[in-house]
Amino acid sequence: MPADSSTKTLLIVDDSKVSRMLIRTHILSQRPEWIISEAACGEDAIALVANDLPDYCTMDINMPGISGTEAAEQILTNHPSVKIIIFSANIQETHQERARSLGTILVAKPVTEKSIALALDYFDNTQ
Repeated sequence: MPADSSTKTLLIVDDSKVSRMLIRTHILSQRPEWIISEAACGEDAIALVANDLPDYCTMDINMPGISGTEAAEQILTNHPSVKIIIFSANIQETHQERARSLGTILVAKPVTEKSIALALDYFDNTQ
């Protein structure tokens, strides 16, 4: 069944199943029509994006294998149309600067209605 033009796709990338479930639940409460997929590491995210390009992606930083910022950089290099936000408890300035250098933002964990609102605002209002 083809998605209509208002249906968006989101890839949630986080090694924590709880974090993925929280992000999914909060997003679907605001955007129930969105189609959501998940990955537990950066390598899986890169492979999923190559096979089925999402509109949006949330990315954790600390995961097994490559970091979320490395995965985000690779995804954006190959697929610049994907809008990515970094969700992380690592909110130090170096991580925020790295997110900015990738053309994205860092949103602090824990995942809350407020952090999801920031993510949705970023997705809705960036080119």
